[in-house]
Amino acid sequence: MTAIHYSVEAADLHAHLFRVTLTITQPASQQTVSLPVWIPGSYLVREFAKNLQNLTAKQGRRTLALAQRDKCTWDIACKPGQPLVLSYEVCAFDNSVRTAWLDSQRGFFNGTSLCLRVHGQETQPHQLQLNPVKGQADWQAATGLNPIKTDKKGFGLYQAADYDELVDCPVEMGTFWSGHFVACGIPHRFVVAGALPSFDGTRLLADTQKICEVEIRFWHGAGKQAGSKAPHKNYLFMLNAVHDGYGGLEHRNSTALICNRADLPRQKNQPANQHTNEGYTTLLGLISHEYFHTWNVKQLRPDAFARYDYTQENHTQLLWFFEGFTSYYDDLLLRRAGLIDDATYLKLLGKTIAQVQQTPGRHVQTLAQASFDAWVKYYRQDENTPNATVSYYTKGSLVALCLDLALRKEGHTLDAVMRGLWKRCKAGPMREQDLLDELHARTKRSWQPEIQTWVHSTADLPLRDLLSGQGIEVSAEIATMAQRLGLRVSEAGGSVHIKGVLRGSAAEAAGMAAGDEWLGLDVGETPAARAQGGSWRLNKLDDLPALMGREHQLVALVSRDKRLLRLHLKVPAQASSWKLAMPAQRKAGQWPAV
Repeated sequence: MTAIHYSVEAADLHAHLFRVTLTITQPASQQTVSLPVWIPGSYLVREFAKNLQNLTAKQGRRTLALAQRDKCTWDIACKPGQPLVLSYEVCAFDNSVRTAWLDSQRGFFNGTSLCLRVHGQETQPHQLQLNPVKGQADWQAATGLNPIKTDKKGFGLYQAADYDELVDCPVEMGTFWSGHFVACGIPHRFVVAGALPSFDGTRLLADTQKICEVEIRFWHGAGKQAGSKAPHKNYLFMLNAVHDGYGGLEHRNSTALICNRADLPRQKNQPANQHTNEGYTTLLGLISHEYFHTWNVKQLRPDAFARYDYTQENHTQLLWFFEGFTSYYDDLLLRRAGLIDDATYLKLLGKTIAQVQQTPGRHVQTLAQASFDAWVKYYRQDENTPNATVSYYTKGSLVALCLDLALRKEGHTLDAVMRGLWKRCKAGPMREQDLLDELHARTKRSWQPEIQTWVHSTADLPLRDLLSGQGIEVSAEIATMAQRLGLRVSEAGGSVHIKGVLRGSAAEAAGMAAGDEWLGLDVGETPAARAQGGSWRLNKLDDLPALMGREHQLVALVSRDKRLLRLHLKVPAQASSWKLAMPAQRKAGQWPAV
């Protein structure tokens, strides 16, 4: 038996309990074990130990005392030279990509949620025994771990080179759909849980194959040997299709995804065919994003992530690069793969620009600060988040856009810079200075002023000039009523519930607040105007123009803590956001096609 061995079984599907048996062949005389408090790729301390219960320790028939050092760490006094066996249960009831889930339909877990870390032996080989699930003869298992001895359904023994690899290979179990394809010589598998019978797996495989081939060639060239240069020799996509959900988490040779099942492609003979559905395009963008992370954050990564510290936050100021630049390329590479056209790409880009422009926090927090503060701000959003923070995903992607367009003006591309960084950093830890050095080496000038302004200040980005320089037509588009008023709302059930009020907005000036329910309105400011305009029930914000007529003054009737308030609101004149379009005549090879 390998020095560190985990045996995992689904102990009770209805109680959502995994049982784990950890055998340490050669424990220290004072052996310490702990469960991670976070999972790499999701920058929040999630306290996975809260789900661990019934922890016991034995050597032979002797039960040993466990001394809990802190919220997630235990010490065990052992007899040297005798295997130490720990047994415990984990409650798995988080149906996301970040932790663990178990019920009668499906099982899933990340090693950070189930596998105690054996201090002092993290670099030893680790084995994982996946046991078949009792009473579920049709269940299968899938993981990116290296199989040692497994059955045809995927249960059995797997091995990891060390603890980092073990917890970087999540496990999917259940009656999932499974398909295979090869991209640049690399075998890929796609498993989907929860799909409808009308799901078109053939389409999903074909489109994903195009994405993978484009990204492998992006990093390693168009030659026949591109696949052999990639950091992975096989790859697994695990997709959980649910009624309402979206997200993904990257791993070294796999990714865990979640999407609305309605967004999956449907077979052509089915009604409401969704080959051009926006939700499916969003799913392809998610697939593209997580696969790009195979290079950009799992290999090329912040120097602060050279070795993960699983006990606390791992701060870096570079998430704007690793998440933001990945967000820039996810949709751009869909365009290069031929899965979307120019108009769709520019629509997606325009949406990103609008998201950033409608975030007052971009003038409060820099991208470097947003990266560092992800642990306490981005992953802990509240009603004030858009007023105090900026997303390193969206604004980071626009920095990548600006950098790419600025480089193209000088005869270079961001593509070449990314590949240069891969070589410069030897597919390993990277600093911001490495990016500056690579830019200088290619263009023979300093890019410190641009990075300082775009990343380390709150100045707006020179988007309009750079886009126009590439022939992109930038025009005005009528803003939504929520954008005009500065509101974030939900409109379920015929009611307008205010989720957020943007700084400096008309809604803030009127005194609206997150948590208010906007019930109705009196049109006009004066009694005479209100008598003419009337009083109205409000079901959705986009009804306001019809209810107001030519008036711009109204009294909003809102409910706050069961009190009815009358708030005087001045609706701003027609506002606009950007609309991007290709010119009628384009130069061959012009961005974004290449």
